[in-house]
Amino acid sequence: MKNNVVEVKDFWEKASCGEDLYLKGFSKENYLNHSKLRYQLEPEIIEFGEFERFNGKVTLEIGTGLGADHQKLAEAGALLTGIDLTERAINNTKRRFELFNLNSTLTTANAEKLPFENHSFEAIYSWGVIHHSPNTKQIVDEIFRVLKPKGFAKIMIYHKYSLVGYMLWIRYAFFTFKWRKSLNEIYDTYLESPGTKAYSTQEARQLFSQFEIVSLKTHQTHADLLTSEAGQRHRGVALNIAKLLWPSWFFKTFMKSHGLELMIEVKKQ
Repeated sequence: MKNNVVEVKDFWEKASCGEDLYLKGFSKENYLNHSKLRYQLEPEIIEFGEFERFNGKVTLEIGTGLGADHQKLAEAGALLTGIDLTERAINNTKRRFELFNLNSTLTTANAEKLPFENHSFEAIYSWGVIHHSPNTKQIVDEIFRVLKPKGFAKIMIYHKYSLVGYMLWIRYAFFTFKWRKSLNEIYDTYLESPGTKAYSTQEARQLFSQFEIVSLKTHQTHADLLTSEAGQRHRGVALNIAKLLWPSWFFKTFMKSHGLELMIEVKKQ
């Protein structure tokens, strides 16, 4: 497994997550449509985010992406700062906030070395970001450092034992006769940016062991069930065939815990 911050940055500078699929321009209408599609596909974001809880709280979002969740935080009344590894994401979020007359301090930064003082934030939010880092543990340590005592963080990372992981293993290990290839290797090489990681629930608890874990649960996504496009790297004939053959009803009924999203809320004592 090999990757570095430059490789990750270069991957996401080409398009922020979902940009080439769901953002067809940079007008107010385009951003509204992106948000509509995002929350139709992933309503669990709204449920997990509980954005109203950020009202009046000094808040950091790690990985703003196209800025939809950042907008939700701002509209909920958060006193907001946002960072992203890529200039593309920060520029997108700035453009969105200008169009909607919203306020946030937005800057490019590497979350492995957050440019903030100890105990700077009352709340931290990050959806599907920190597992792309070469050193996710270091980001978690940084989150602990900049979070105030009694502060909380809501974070989604990828779950190792997911239907997405199994699909990718079938495609890139089983069908290529590389049966010893692990799920860790599959995520590292084939899911999204180079070095992407996924965690078992036990590994996630260990990753966040310095916090009080308030909640930890997995969730099946549209990608697990093949009810939509499957991301920036996996499209075409093979995906269309898989959609026809994939028994989503069975997985929804009997494999509910095998979703890609691992949603965690933690509290700093």
